[in-house]
Amino acid sequence: MHMDLFILENKKIGRLKIRLFKDKAPRTIEKIEKALPLDLDLSRWGDELYGTIPVDAEPENPQEECDVGDIAYWLDGPAFCILFGRTPASRGPKPRLISPGNVFGKIEGDPSIFKEFDTFKGRLLPGK
Repeated sequence: MHMDLFILENKKIGRLKIRLFKDKAPRTIEKIEKALPLDLDLSRWGDELYGTIPVDAEPENPQEECDVGDIAYWLDGPAFCILFGRTPASRGPKPRLISPGNVFGKIEGDPSIFKEFDTFKGRLLPGK
């Protein structure tokens, strides 16, 4: 594993860093890394943006309940997910995926910036 970061790029918000959880989901990160750069076309579901990506990863410490700012690979998509608040599946204040995913990173900075998007078009790029 080489990278510590992926870069999320969008015309409106510029470039955001995603800090990678290499200890938690190294194989997921490796498969996404090999597919970069990725064009993202995300839809909104509660305070989650998600969209299909051409990556096939196995379950790796999968979970449904996440933290605000988490970035997940949703196994049933397969999809890229940005979690920035409650979703329709939430049972409390935390974001919750409808079914398990591999949380592989976290947005650096304030994830509430995503609340202004109903849809999100951007790119996922290699970081360092």
